[in-house]
Amino acid sequence: MERPRARRRGGPGDRGGHEGGQAAPDQGDLPGRARPHAQGRRRQGVVAVAAGDGIAALFEECGAVVVRREPGSSPPLPAMLAAIREAGSEVAVLPNDEGVRAVAVAASEIAREDGVVVSVLPTKATVQGLAALAVHDPLRRFDDDVVAMTDAAGHTRYGHLTVADRQAFTSAGMCTPGDVLGMIDGDVAVIGGSLTEVAALIVDRMVAGGGELVTLVTGAGAPVRLAASVEERLADTRPDVEVVVYDGEQGGYPLLIGVE
Repeated sequence: MERPRARRRGGPGDRGGHEGGQAAPDQGDLPGRARPHAQGRRRQGVVAVAAGDGIAALFEECGAVVVRREPGSSPPLPAMLAAIREAGSEVAVLPNDEGVRAVAVAASEIAREDGVVVSVLPTKATVQGLAALAVHDPLRRFDDDVVAMTDAAGHTRYGHLTVADRQAFTSAGMCTPGDVLGMIDGDVAVIGGSLTEVAALIVDRMVAGGGELVTLVTGAGAPVRLAASVEERLADTRPDVEVVVYDGEQGGYPLLIGVE
């Protein structure tokens, strides 16, 4: 499956290998070039949880059945169960947040009683869900597809920006209300005064460990040039890296970041 249509800064034309020595996922198939699904009930399918209208549209463009949730909350169990039953008889579930996994597992256990084969993938962030969907192939054996999707998600480091609403001690030091927090893999890595400054520092740290594709998902109310500033910096410092930008419209997080 191919990644959804996005504003893109080109990198190498041929991404011959995936970070960490893994084979690069076939990028010839996320929205824009997604395979058409057969009419009626699909044998294989994907359920993806989304916390923003733009993110939901991206997952739907990829062919997933989307379960929406509010930022900081989990979707209701009946909605998750209904999505699994709609998706097919062999279903991969992308929670895309550690807090959502419990309800995804509970819904999956109920669906299994109806004979549905369900696998809940360990996606902890939206960008990991996008990476997993990029390699999803409904024509492949389900178990093999789950392995490929899990591998793609696991090779995607994730980060995001948020703004502190109270004073607290973090792994990067003390923050006060209004500070911009840069998170990497769930931990506060940078505390700064502006979104642009922190975004640059976070992306620099993430790509320093390797990677050839950077995904940026802008949130509701994010500054117009936030993603563009990151793109321009990478064009100067890492011209070998490809950048894709999506408008996720998620609340609470001005920018989501993925590095593969």
